[in-house]
Amino acid sequence: MRALVTGGNGFVGRYLGLELRSRGIEVTSAGQTLHGGDVDLAFDLSDAASIATMLERARPTVVFHLAAQAFVPQATSDPLGTYDINIMGTARVIDAVRAVATSNRPRFVFVSSGEVYGSQAAANLPLCESMPTAPATPYAASKVAGEAIVLASARTYGFEAIVTRAFNHIGPGQSDRFVVASFAKRLAEIAEGDNALFPVGNLTPLRDFLDVRDVVRAYADIATAGTPGEIYNVCSGVPTKIQDVLRQLVMAARVGVEIREDPALVRAVDVPLFYGDNAKLRAATGWEPKIALAASLRDVYASARETLASA
Repeated sequence: MRALVTGGNGFVGRYLGLELRSRGIEVTSAGQTLHGGDVDLAFDLSDAASIATMLERARPTVVFHLAAQAFVPQATSDPLGTYDINIMGTARVIDAVRAVATSNRPRFVFVSSGEVYGSQAAANLPLCESMPTAPATPYAASKVAGEAIVLASARTYGFEAIVTRAFNHIGPGQSDRFVVASFAKRLAEIAEGDNALFPVGNLTPLRDFLDVRDVVRAYADIATAGTPGEIYNVCSGVPTKIQDVLRQLVMAARVGVEIREDPALVRAVDVPLFYGDNAKLRAATGWEPKIALAASLRDVYASARETLASA
């Protein structure tokens, strides 16, 4: 197997490359030129020619398409930019796959998001793949559109494609734009002597958190054991209140904090309860989570301390 990972220089892409290589798989990591980073190939999602060149050079048997604008607040402030990257960018990658000779077309794994389900009644939880999508943000809408493009193109042009819907994932090295990493960074600053003030948004929602190392194991398993044309949730299946995540991080940091709600940190759309069903993934691949949330949070905090110390 030869794998091409778009967005290979991103948070999840780096972990996916490591996971695939640990399985003896040849990996080509591709990153958008505008983002830079340590990649084997550079490409631009807005440039069809660069995407075609990327595929020609990598000659993959499987493509993991991770490259995207994945930060919900940014998508909300710049929906057109997000649509261009996440919808048209995906369409350009798919068109390049379609152009490959039929006998050499790679299997395509599209990384979507649990956000596509939107706000659902408690009676519909946990969310399973047969649930109708109801995107509540521009980011979620872009992912629904990406899924439709991928699956329709696979049926039309005759190649294998699988969609994954990842829920909240965390781990060492994640950008502090995301809530858990931002908590860890602030705690690391307090541990280094900063004041104890800890601004927060809404801590009451419950989310489905999964360690990124378990996420990429699922992606790798799906690429080999998943059924073409199917959609798979990648999630823990366990809802955890954000307040409890913060509490565990504070325990790991062993510092005193003064928690204060900051209206600027409250999201315009904040679903109160959101978690998925991973039974389909388990049945297809035998996958199961290996890293407990508490252990993952300790690693996230340790990573934040190391980052701050090296700054």
